[in-house]
Amino acid sequence: MPGILRGLLPFAVAVPVLLAVQLLTADAPFFVILSLTVGVNVVLAVSLNIINGMTGQFSIGHAGFMAVGAYIAGVVSKVLSEYGIAFLPEGVSDQLLYAISLLVGAVAAAAFGFLVGLPSLRLKGDYLAIVTLGFGEIIRVVVQNTELFGKALGLSGVPQRTTFFSCWLLVVLVVVVAWRIRRSTHGRALLAIREDEIAAEAMGVNTTAYKVRAFVVASFFAGLAGGVFAHYQSIVAPSSFTFVKSMEVVVMVVAGGLGSTTGAIVAAVFLTLLPEALRSLFLQLSGDGTMAQMVEQIRMPIYGLLLVVIMLVRPQGLFGTRELWEVGPFKRLFGEKR
Repeated sequence: MPGILRGLLPFAVAVPVLLAVQLLTADAPFFVILSLTVGVNVVLAVSLNIINGMTGQFSIGHAGFMAVGAYIAGVVSKVLSEYGIAFLPEGVSDQLLYAISLLVGAVAAAAFGFLVGLPSLRLKGDYLAIVTLGFGEIIRVVVQNTELFGKALGLSGVPQRTTFFSCWLLVVLVVVVAWRIRRSTHGRALLAIREDEIAAEAMGVNTTAYKVRAFVVASFFAGLAGGVFAHYQSIVAPSSFTFVKSMEVVVMVVAGGLGSTTGAIVAAVFLTLLPEALRSLFLQLSGDGTMAQMVEQIRMPIYGLLLVVIMLVRPQGLFGTRELWEVGPFKRLFGEKR
């Protein structure tokens, strides 16, 4: 029972805080949209960290799993919204249907993760990266040519049901699950694979099975992120799931430190807010907004330059394989000993 209570403690703290923030920011739509974008990117970064950081593999097709979750959840939500749940109040019915849609989209993404992971995770390094890249592009091309998903125009009319509370409660859930995985027997097996796959196999670790499991879990979370994204954008377009999006998430994981959950969170928040900060700065400098329009064009070059600088100055990333409370002043603050 104490273990269960410790597991529920983050949610007991998060629920009232998130409800309070949602009430206080009800009249601040820009803050809400920006916070939802940050939350989605945090989920993507933490989930990819399970593959690239904890397991030591190299996947660059995460946007493909996000796309599966977004499109499947969007279609399911549109179908279910036509019926509703008659014996429940409208608000409760909408949120229940929203949760069902997210779950269906996440399970579909996990299924694709299994189908891709089972044969491809016998590969390593660059070969695995090429397979995951190919999968992401296949998904994008398929949805771009499928009538059910709106083809190139995208899937429109998805009910806007994502709230600040639901998005960030999902963030808390994903972070807690990722942290518990890291501290579990499965997590130690993943870390052993990352450090030395041959030695892990010699000690009896089924490396292929564990890598597939990591891929399925990460794909499930990416599908959840896609579903949340679809339900606040309302329009899901293929252009949102290109190779560029996958590389954004990879940069977040590498910048935060491969294997560090808190590092992925910090990097995701910083890199999501950076374009908005630059846009506000350029808007003030130009006055007419012409410089602010350049932000979208220079965003990826800035990401690339940042990644090069990090690799030169601190190749292990912001926190390396450690967590926030294990480094610098935070280590002394929380009383952790190395």
